[in-house]
Order: sequence, then C-alpha cells, then structure tokens
Amino acid sequence: MEAKRSFKPWMITIAVVVVAMAVLVACGSSSSASSGGSSSTPAATSSSAGGSGGGTAVAIANYAFTPQKLTVKAGTKVTWTNNDSVLHNVTSATDMTTSATTTNTFASGNFDQGQTFSYTFAKAGTYYYECTIHASMPAMHGEIIVQ
Repeated sequence: MEAKRSFKPWMITIAVVVVAMAVLVACGSSSSASSGGSSSTPAATSSSAGGSGGGTAVAIANYAFTPQKLTVKAGTKVTWTNNDSVLHNVTSATDMTTSATTTNTFASGNFDQGQTFSYTFAKAGTYYYECTIHASMPAMHGEIIVQ
C-alpha cells in the first residue's frame, strides 16, 4: 500500500515565508543603502594608532568596514576581523569608489566569520582597499592614511 502525502496550505505558507526571509537577510543590507531610506552604513570616521606594532582594528560588520577611514603611524599593523556571517576580503585598491581597480599592495583572500587578516603599513602614504566580493557597496571600501 502506498502512503499518501498531502501538503496543508499552512505548510506551503511557512515554506514561502522562510525562503522570503532568507532572501531578505542575504540582500537586506544593499537594498536599504540604495533605497534612499535610512541606512545602517556607518559614517566615515578616523582613528589614530601608534606605530611599532601597536596595532589597530577594523571591524567588518553589516557589510561595512568600521572605521572606514583610519590614520596610523608608519609601522602600524592593522587587523581586519570579519564579524559577518558571509565571506569578505580586504584587497588594496586605487581609490574608495565602487569603480576602483585593485592593486598588488595587499590582498587577504576570502575569510569567514571570526577570521582575521593583518597588514603592516611600513611606508607613509594613503592606501585604499575594498572587499572585492561586495565592491558595489560603498561601505565595503576603506582608506588607511599612514603618516
């Protein structure tokens, strides 16, 4: 005897809601930033750090680098930590625009939630970077000014 399976309308409704929520979570950050409404993108901020291995942290959360702009002394090691549940990377770029070109100064490769990437800025100058996976998002671009 063959078992008969039947789907109740409420089961289908729950499945549709679960799928819709997953899509919204995956795309929610970029759609709120481009909709003209309130955005969770942090304002550009600056921080200072001492050189000679003092270190400075940049958080990656909600598809944004925080702080987005950072001023450090030559010799400072900057560490990026991925606090998002998706892959990110940190790759040097020509500027902070979404049309920036990547450069060969530094590149982390993709790293997952809880993982870090560090780079020591030995020479004075302005260094731009982006997450190449999410380069179309303005908050996924940053700037390090080394004095």
